Amino acid sequence: MGDETTRAAIEAVWRLESTRLIAALVRIVRDVALAEDVAQDAIVAALAAWPATGIPDNPGAWLMTTAKRRAIDVFRARARHDQAAARLAHDLAESVDEDPTAGIDHVEDDVLRLMFICCHPALTPEAQTTLTLKLVAGLSTREIARAYLAPEATVAQRVSRAKRTLAEAGAAIEEPSGDERAERLGTVLGVVYLLFNEGYSATEGEDWTRPALCDEAVRLGRILTALVPGDPEVLGLAALMELQSSRLAARADADGEPILLDAQDRERWDATRIRRGLELLARADALVAADGPDAEPGPNVLQASIAAEHARATSVDDTDWARIAALYERLGRRTGSPVVELNRAVALGRANGPEAGLALLDQLADLPALRGYHLVPSVRGDLYERLGRGEEAAGEFERAAAMTSNARERALLSRRARAARDAGARGHSS
Repeated sequence: MGDETTRAAIEAVWRLESTRLIAALVRIVRDVALAEDVAQDAIVAALAAWPATGIPDNPGAWLMTTAKRRAIDVFRARARHDQAAARLAHDLAESVDEDPTAGIDHVEDDVLRLMFICCHPALTPEAQTTLTLKLVAGLSTREIARAYLAPEATVAQRVSRAKRTLAEAGAAIEEPSGDERAERLGTVLGVVYLLFNEGYSATEGEDWTRPALCDEAVRLGRILTALVPGDPEVLGLAALMELQSSRLAARADADGEPILLDAQDRERWDATRIRRGLELLARADALVAADGPDAEPGPNVLQASIAAEHARATSVDDTDWARIAALYERLGRRTGSPVVELNRAVALGRANGPEAGLALLDQLADLPALRGYHLVPSVRGDLYERLGRGEEAAGEFERAAAMTSNARERALLSRRARAARDAGARGHSS
């Protein structure tokens, strides 16, 4: 095996093993920064050794043993000043000669604990997302920087600050319990969904979507369903991401230009992800039903139910828009989100006609949370267009284009403005 082939294989091993390795090391050394450092030392050692010796039969165990030995060196160096570190070094030294897989025998607890640590309340939402991408998703600093269109040095500083904040806050390595656990799990789910949304509809830049980010979020969702199988909101989020991501291949053409829902080739929707999403949603619904007849599904389950209606439909016209509007109404009551109401306006416009959508949109126009949000004029333009009010639609699409930071979306909205204006002009001349 050539050096380049071996290096590629080592990188693949790292992507596969890094989350479990770092999660286990956090439990053992009780220090997030040190766990990542010794894990990185282990992969550097692998890059030096494996091209000559070949990749071992159990690369995860090899990396764990190497990382533990490096941690022993670190603790021994500190031992002159810290007797507690000396005891940890002694315990680690005894465990190195045990079964090399022993350090990863609590994989489920370790990975979930790592997710909770990355979403510690002492961290800003931005830091929580970045640290989750780094430690749990296993992305490199360069990959995170590319994903968020930020300088690599900025991302590196953000990761360093996050780890320093955790240390200064005395962040508990143990998994939280009770109300704190529920609250922290909600933050974990929010971070994963934020990551997915950034991949599904990129905020800025040249790309309409970033499928790699969606894939990482879906992977984290699958991990969470294995770690917390009895929580309907965990299952709901995983279902939602499976169903939404099933459309990715159909949302852009070969040149990366956006394709809206009406024009998508549904044969290109991923049937496997749809099946998986519907199965997860069924499990979530069963858990909600088990809580009694008055139990209400949470926001993730409701959003997954909306996505399921799209997945089951054979076309836009075949979609049960009335049910989607009703689901959005329930979701709005649960969340109080103006964006949910905006989506309900779209569904009402499909179910009951554009005038119904515009009536709700008029009620939302002055909400502070929606000021400057480009999808408000975009939705209004779509409703005007369907009413044959081409000139008004064009103006709304132009407003939306000026407000978005995504180059692909801006170009799409500008094209829609021109088409609406041309259609309006033809209507006046006929």
